[in-house]
Amino acid sequence: MSSIDTTDLRVEEEVVEQAPELHPDELYASKAEPWADWESRLVLYSIGIGIAGLVVLGTLINIFLL
Repeated sequence: MSSIDTTDLRVEEEVVEQAPELHPDELYASKAEPWADWESRLVLYSIGIGIAGLVVLGTLINIFLL
């Protein structure tokens, strides 16, 4: 277990040493996944279909039940 701890400490020390050279955005940001554009379109289409469904169901409920 001590070998894992020393490895973790070494990696942490390397990151801390390199931190001044890195821009803050580089610490957490990475390249976007290859499917990010497709996933974004899927989310937008899903939201659009959900809103359209609410409008249609709201209209049908208003016509037939209220």
